[in-house]
Amino acid sequence: MDIEALNTFLTLANTKNYTRTAAQLFVAQSTVTNRIHELEKELNIALFTRNNRSVELTVEGEQFKDYAEKVITLTNASLSEISSLHKYENHLRIGCSDSIYEGHLAPIILEHRRQFPNDALKITIGLSNLLMDQLQNDIFDVIFTYLPMKKSSYHCEVYKQDKMILVTDYYNTMYARGITKQALIAENYLMCNFALQDVGQFIRNLFPRYHQFSLEIDDCSKIIPFLLGSESYTFLPADTARPFLEAGKLRVIPLLDLETPVINSYMICKNSKRELCQSIFM
Repeated sequence: MDIEALNTFLTLANTKNYTRTAAQLFVAQSTVTNRIHELEKELNIALFTRNNRSVELTVEGEQFKDYAEKVITLTNASLSEISSLHKYENHLRIGCSDSIYEGHLAPIILEHRRQFPNDALKITIGLSNLLMDQLQNDIFDVIFTYLPMKKSSYHCEVYKQDKMILVTDYYNTMYARGITKQALIAENYLMCNFALQDVGQFIRNLFPRYHQFSLEIDDCSKIIPFLLGSESYTFLPADTARPFLEAGKLRVIPLLDLETPVINSYMICKNSKRELCQSIFM
């Protein structure tokens, strides 16, 4: 089983067509056919069902696709790191939740780049659950998430603690002096389902069971445009909201009978990268 065969398999799984796959890979169609045939022979399973116009993954093919994607990603990352060993002093593959990156990490990385231009940093933005899987699959050296990890081979510590605040458009002054829980659940609340465990549960518990929100989004930094120019409300980490508050685009609504939980974000890294990560980020 080689990388070319896996790349051919993944391309065919996406295009569902031998001709398009051959064109994308700049090879003859017979080469695509032979590579898939040899791969199926080696695995002793059918990866595709075929008809005159297209192909579809079998159940076994779907499972193998996950494996192939991990192998290709890990191989590319390893080759990239090896090729730059003599060019850069340190190499760090960073995975980060978008809101943590925007609220905390971006200025730290910018300053580090200025001070240590001989370090190579590769940054990927993603969701906490996916980042944790990728860390364990050796795609990342360090991740910043809203979920902790308790595994002996990884170091996990609280990165930042943030306050959660209720915000709305700056020109919406209806509850400028404060809002009660009862008043809030009657308003147009936009649900930021950003996987913050206790925080997410706190928000859900404010509303009736099976409450339908007019908008749900899984990244709190992406919900802000929907607040602007509307009479809508949402909870945000204070550091995420700060630039918009200072720019006069959002306002904080005081809570009259509610206390919000603290938002913890975490730095999780390989034990071998602990000292380097702490020196850069903590």
